[in-house]
Amino acid sequence: MLTYRPFIKPLAVKEDYQVDVLRLDQLHPEVGGNKWFKLKYNLECAKSQGHTTILTFGGAFSNHIAATAAACQLAVMSCVGIIRGEETNRTNPTLLKAEAAGMRLHFVSRTQYNQKETPEFKQYLLQQFGPHYLIPEGGNNGEGLKGCMEIVPPNSDYDYILCACGTATTFAGILASAKSNQKVIGISVLKGENTLPAKAQKLVRAAFPSKLVKIDGNEELEKEKILQSCITNAYCFNGYARFHQDLLCFKTAFEEKSSIPLDHVYTAKLFYAAMDLIAKRKFKIGSKMLIIHSGGLQGNRGFEEAHPGSQIRN
Repeated sequence: MLTYRPFIKPLAVKEDYQVDVLRLDQLHPEVGGNKWFKLKYNLECAKSQGHTTILTFGGAFSNHIAATAAACQLAVMSCVGIIRGEETNRTNPTLLKAEAAGMRLHFVSRTQYNQKETPEFKQYLLQQFGPHYLIPEGGNNGEGLKGCMEIVPPNSDYDYILCACGTATTFAGILASAKSNQKVIGISVLKGENTLPAKAQKLVRAAFPSKLVKIDGNEELEKEKILQSCITNAYCFNGYARFHQDLLCFKTAFEEKSSIPLDHVYTAKLFYAAMDLIAKRKFKIGSKMLIIHSGGLQGNRGFEEAHPGSQIRN
């Protein structure tokens, strides 16, 4: 449905480093960002199996829900979104857009949502919606990883590749396709125990059982230089989709200086982390770095409605 032509923009930082931004947000206005890569092979697989309906999961402001609805509209497929939370969220910008694209929304409690991977809940979904192709939350499966392996241009010679992490599927795909000398740095947006290194490792090993994979966690940032691929949640601020004034100030200043728009949930934290790690010289001097802008801009309106303070501009 889409032709991928990587758009890479240089970012002015200290002259000790070369930093580029891969603008996946420019790929498509509705199905852009990393979501397209996670959906690409899932949709192909669904069609090859004869399915006409896609079913997937997400929160009320989910980029994955919005992108899946738009992708299914382009692919002329039906789709169902199982939404975590109250139906009062139906009127937020993300869900209004998904519904307008043809997605059928079905709201479940958080308790039910946490059971989404159980056989009983899957049987319930089959009874409710009939035969369908199920895409996990965030496109977190082998097909999603396969698509994410295509994000970084194969002839790139970057020493470090940085991306935001929610499910770690994008990170796992980039790591699986990276050259042996390239280090992939994941910036988790989730607060609490940092479980994403183990999840990403499991994803890669499931797809490539013979591939040796080592993914460190927060401990890698304690070293003088980052030497291994890792995922850290040291820049999660108040947690997923939570407001933080310092992050807002950074987002506003960065956008004004670079003319690159960021989203509040993922890329603001990613670029904050990247700039902080560069300032602390955590990368080898003279390194070439690629920061993956994974899109997600559609969620800004809903975030700012939920957090009125986030609309403040300094």
